[in-house]
Amino acid sequence: MTIALGIDTGGTYTDAVLLLNDLGQVIAGAKALTTRRDLSIGIRQAVAAVLDESQVDPRRISLAALSTTLATNAIVEEQGGRVCLILVGYDADLIQQFGFERDLATSDVVYLEGGHDVLGNEVRPLDEATARQAIRSRLGQVEAFAVSSYFGVRNPAHELRVRQLVEEETRPTSGDGLPMPVTCGHELTSRLNSVRRATTAALNAKLIPLLQELISTVRQALDAQGISAPLMVVKGDGSLVRSDWALKRPVETILSGPAASVVGAWHLAGRQDVWVVDVGGTTTDIAALRHGRPRLNPRGAQVGRWQTMVEAVDVHTVGLGGDSQVRVDPGNLMARILIGPRRVIPLCLLASQHPQIIQDLRSQLAGQPSEESALFAVLNRRPNRVLSAEEQRILDLLQGGPQPIARMVRALRYGRLVLRQIERLEAERLLLRSGFTPTDALHSLGRFQRWNGQASSLGAEMLAAQLGLEVDAFCQEVVDGVPDRVTTELVSKVLCDEGAAPDWSNGTTAGALLDRVLGKVPHTDLRCQFQLERPVVAIGAPVEAYFPRVGEQLSTEIVIPPHAEVANAVGAVVGGVMQQVRVLIHPLETDSIVRVHLPDGIVDLPCLTDAVAHAQQVVPPYLERLAAQAGGTQVEISMTRDDRTAPVRGGWGSEVFLESLLTFTAVGRPSLA
Repeated sequence: MTIALGIDTGGTYTDAVLLLNDLGQVIAGAKALTTRRDLSIGIRQAVAAVLDESQVDPRRISLAALSTTLATNAIVEEQGGRVCLILVGYDADLIQQFGFERDLATSDVVYLEGGHDVLGNEVRPLDEATARQAIRSRLGQVEAFAVSSYFGVRNPAHELRVRQLVEEETRPTSGDGLPMPVTCGHELTSRLNSVRRATTAALNAKLIPLLQELISTVRQALDAQGISAPLMVVKGDGSLVRSDWALKRPVETILSGPAASVVGAWHLAGRQDVWVVDVGGTTTDIAALRHGRPRLNPRGAQVGRWQTMVEAVDVHTVGLGGDSQVRVDPGNLMARILIGPRRVIPLCLLASQHPQIIQDLRSQLAGQPSEESALFAVLNRRPNRVLSAEEQRILDLLQGGPQPIARMVRALRYGRLVLRQIERLEAERLLLRSGFTPTDALHSLGRFQRWNGQASSLGAEMLAAQLGLEVDAFCQEVVDGVPDRVTTELVSKVLCDEGAAPDWSNGTTAGALLDRVLGKVPHTDLRCQFQLERPVVAIGAPVEAYFPRVGEQLSTEIVIPPHAEVANAVGAVVGGVMQQVRVLIHPLETDSIVRVHLPDGIVDLPCLTDAVAHAQQVVPPYLERLAAQAGGTQVEISMTRDDRTAPVRGGWGSEVFLESLLTFTAVGRPSLA
């Protein structure tokens, strides 16, 4: 029986899991800390740990699959390769007039004559001479090209020709090596919206060098362990593709992690219609599972400030997790304990790596409390710019190990103004912050024992004293605050999906009702209760501590499946391969002629029946090849048809044909070859 390896790189932890491939049964799971400066380090540690725990022969592993935060994080942090975006048939003046340049994801934009109209007819010939000149002038200056033609989804001829020109001009003269990567907009989406399509193509091109590096290092890590199995990557819709396919379309791995969590929850819980809540170290992700598949965002994935056209899981992400910073505000009677959204290193974890901070915590506890109590700064990486003298002094202080931020404020010449510089260095990830978290609260209460609980208890004592609370009472308030927030965000997601976005702010009726549901108004004549119609599948570690309270508040079933702590890694490897092609058919002005928009061009036929028959003849073989290239085998193809008509004025019962949309879907199992 073959074995599959699933790997998930989250913001805090990297998980690895081994499954019996045919049965989907989990053999072993393991965790390692995610090393954001080099994701391959955490991946190597997690894979080594799961192999050591299971004692499985690496040669028995027949498939490896990876879900990764790389694409999402890179887009949010505006990282990536240098890209030239070639726009064919776009109006440069219009783009500038409406300020769309900032939405194009790159400042290197070339405008070419050409493009098509909404029917797919050529408006102007492609300016090939200017295209060649632009490509040649960027040799050695960019790492990839992106191409988007006006109405390229209705006729991709100009996009395909520009790709051919890029390949001709960038192919090494020696004959060895490959031409530069090219992304065409029509390959990523079939929907209209010229600017958003151009943005998606440019983002995809920017991600290619980053994903190439990650997949190369993952492949090396697997080879070093003796794992020769093919490597696949999770897309944002939860399906799998071969790693070499993902290298061409890395933007499709946006929200790969949340998609893997939904698929993993489906597999482990065996439920078809549920809400999935994944509590990680950095964020909590909420998504819907409907009929056994993740519900997708019809508008395309929103990542940071970029609205893309990538079909990805419809996820609601909140800055709430086990590593969220806990702050206290004694003057705020309504919210004296604040959790998140900033992520910090838990004190218990920091003390397990740097035991000397225990004495620092004791010293702070004996002194005067401040806003910086129980907060530490930790050196993370070397700077890649020239630092100011004060910034350099901050990093010099951290060379010997973590330092209490309160001590740094006293030691540095600008006092509390140094906090701004610490914030800036933290934003550049030159240093990290450590503080009290919900994970520390669980350690202090003895409900979770992975690291140094003594540090957690000292931090809790320091913060509890500021509120006049006993340590256990303070920690219980922190632990209760997590499910209260999950309940609030889950209700918000449901209401937003139903077009009734709530306002929970103080003084509103909605906020008053929510406070009564959460039990924050002990003396009231009005008792309130929410009831969530579908169950909640909770995954992540340790959800057992939080979700009984969520179930009580929402009067719903809480399902915590076995291996919930590594559900994302399970989801990375149990998904299938899926590819879709959409074919649009619409009438032309000429009587009895319809136009079929196919992936490689247009075809005119005499009637709708012939058009549908032609699509059914040519698309399935094309789609089967596409699915095989993506890594699928045993492929099955289905088609749905949506005919759109409109009533004719004055014509009783008469309708006019507008268009037909044929959606072909290929679904297969990952190939082990």
